[in-house]
Amino acid sequence: MVHRSNAVVGVFNVLTLLLGLAAVGGSIYIIILGGHASDCQKLLRNPLLIGGVLLVLVSTLGIVGSLGRVNVVMSIFLLVTFLLIVILIFWTVFALFGTHTKLGQRIWQHYKVTDFKHWLQRYVIDDYQHWKAIKSCLIDAHVCRNLAVDDDQNDGYLIFRRLSITQSGCCKPPLYCGFRMENVTFWVEPTTGPVEKDSDCERWNNRQDKLCYDCNSCKGGVLADTKLHWRRITIWTTLVIIYLTISYVLSCYALWNNRSDSRPSKHHTQPALNNP
Repeated sequence: MVHRSNAVVGVFNVLTLLLGLAAVGGSIYIIILGGHASDCQKLLRNPLLIGGVLLVLVSTLGIVGSLGRVNVVMSIFLLVTFLLIVILIFWTVFALFGTHTKLGQRIWQHYKVTDFKHWLQRYVIDDYQHWKAIKSCLIDAHVCRNLAVDDDQNDGYLIFRRLSITQSGCCKPPLYCGFRMENVTFWVEPTTGPVEKDSDCERWNNRQDKLCYDCNSCKGGVLADTKLHWRRITIWTTLVIIYLTISYVLSCYALWNNRSDSRPSKHHTQPALNNP
């Protein structure tokens, strides 16, 4: 007979299994799309597959160990779960303290790449192929569309919406370049050249697939957004740690029950001896 603790652990792991299968299914869907998959989807393909397979394997161990009452499998599940909890705790602490610095200093509403930690620069922008994939994702996601609204009360001038950090750095040239705006993504360089001799001013291109995607201001904006997103992700990892901790404690209790049931009773009745 399955103990209530085993049943609860089984339910926890069934839910985890469904989540893992959903992640694997999403990755397979992106693979099937092939060339039709967007660049942003391609960035998610491998993380979804690896994370999904890991969840499926761990949850399968939990289901077999709890509902099948196989103590060896349950012990392996507990070990893996404990390691996951430790890894997630270290990652969460690293994400909190590793990004706990002043969020890049804004210069004319843009962020400087050098204001961010070197490890974050290496992770996001220093690798050419990595930045190429990020840039393709930004273009594919059309982050530079619908940046402004017409305002009839201001003689038809375009007024920028509240831009995100990435949009501010990638979708328009830095203000210190002195470019004149024709529309939200078309800017005219002064006849005398940029006001400031800066590489970003030279990199700006009015083509929709160019704009300022190769500018340091764009990379700084992506770094700032990455930093904010990492801190938000720590909220979810904290919830996952709590979930795994509850599952770990219940699994320990279930394993203890299983071992208690497998031990012979100390108060068994001795067989009666026949008198000669």
